[in-house]
Order: sequence, then C-alpha cells, then structure tokens
Amino acid sequence: MGCRNSKISSSNTVVLGVIQIMLGVYHVLMWYFLLLLYMGQIKGVFGTYEPLTYKMGTGLWGLAFIFSGTFTIRAAKVQNNKYLLLCALSLNILCIIVTIIAASLTIVELAHFRSVSYRNYGQAKLGREVSRVLLFSYPLEFVIALTYSICSCSILGRAQEDSIESVTEVMESAV
Repeated sequence: MGCRNSKISSSNTVVLGVIQIMLGVYHVLMWYFLLLLYMGQIKGVFGTYEPLTYKMGTGLWGLAFIFSGTFTIRAAKVQNNKYLLLCALSLNILCIIVTIIAASLTIVELAHFRSVSYRNYGQAKLGREVSRVLLFSYPLEFVIALTYSICSCSILGRAQEDSIESVTEVMESAV
C-alpha cells in the first residue's frame, strides 16, 4: 500500500483541523450572506434568481467541515484513541464526498444562467460571484481532507501491523 510511509506530526494535524474549521465557518457565513441577498429580491416580470446551490443549502454543508476539523484536532491531541481516529477519518471522507458534490453543483449552477428581472440582476450577478469564490475554496478543503485521510490510513495500518506482530509473537512464545 502506498500510504504506509506517510507521516504527519500532531501539530501539522492540528493546523489542518483549524484550516478545516475556518473553511467551514467561511462557507456557513457565505451561505448566510446569500440568504440575505436572495431574500431581498423583488418579484419581477422574469421572477427571482434562486440558484441550485442556494436551494440545496450547500453553504450549510460547511458544518461537515467544522465537525471534521474538530474531530481532527481532537484525534491529534489524543493519539492513543483508535475510535476517535476512525471517526475523524470517516468525517474527512464525508468532507471529500461533500466537496465533490458541492463543486459539481456549483459548476452546474454557473454553467446555466436564466434571465431574471432587471431589478434582481445585480443580486443574481453578486450571488454568482460568491459561488465562483466558493468554487475556489472547494479544492483546498478536498486536499486537506484527502491529506488527513491518507495519513490516518497510514497510522491505522501501522497500528494494525503492530497488533498482528504482537499476537504472533505471543503465540510463538507460548509454543
């Protein structure tokens, strides 16, 4: 397995967790900004602009980044807890999936633009710019979650090999 030699220090893991929390808070605040922006639209002849990512609440998916960062930091500080490491790994894998889905939805949203009332055009244009900015933050979250996942797989693999060696040593010494 290629990730057996991957090592990351606990302080670097804490930094990854803090960056994940900051990205999660950023996504939630940007969703709140979009909420205020789109709620202020006026019904016009062509209607209001309600993008796909706003309807699905992809900004609120930033809560997954916050939880994942929290568990990542906790797993870095308590290194002997295998279940906490598994929980952090699972949440980081969830973040990878969420990031891929959110980026795909954002790309679909930016690819299609339905005309809106001239009164709402400025808000729609600003909302699309916010989506573009969020689109640039998804690869960062993806790389952070993937890095932690690879390194925690490495740690779990080494721990499993150590436990297997100790069992065989015990069996050999008993015989």
